[in-house]
Amino acid sequence: MLGARMDNVRFTEKRVDEGWKERAAHEKEGGAGSSGKQASSENASKSDDFSYFLTSLATQAMVHFGEIENPITKTKSIDLNAGQQIIDLLILLKQKTTGNLTVDESKLLMALLADLQMRFVSLKAINK
Repeated sequence: MLGARMDNVRFTEKRVDEGWKERAAHEKEGGAGSSGKQASSENASKSDDFSYFLTSLATQAMVHFGEIENPITKTKSIDLNAGQQIIDLLILLKQKTTGNLTVDESKLLMALLADLQMRFVSLKAINK
């Protein structure tokens, strides 16, 4: 089933951040200047990327909970096990990123996790 749909998969180009060591050394030395603005912009971009990642995981869970149409099959179906796996992944991300997230990222992760857990419990009770 999955193999038949692999022709629709598109891979993005891999981006490698080669200058991270120099920026880290510069920040450690207390330097700011123009690279401080650049680093701030890059941090915002990385924060946006992580927020997008979290949101995409939550969207996948909503597909598994039957609340959003599956974009491939164009149907809605419930797969609680797959939804639970995404919740477990978000819990793992929360544990592994403790102390490394911005306030907004942390709030987003907590809100998505709480919402998905409530939806899971509701669906589990209905589908007993």
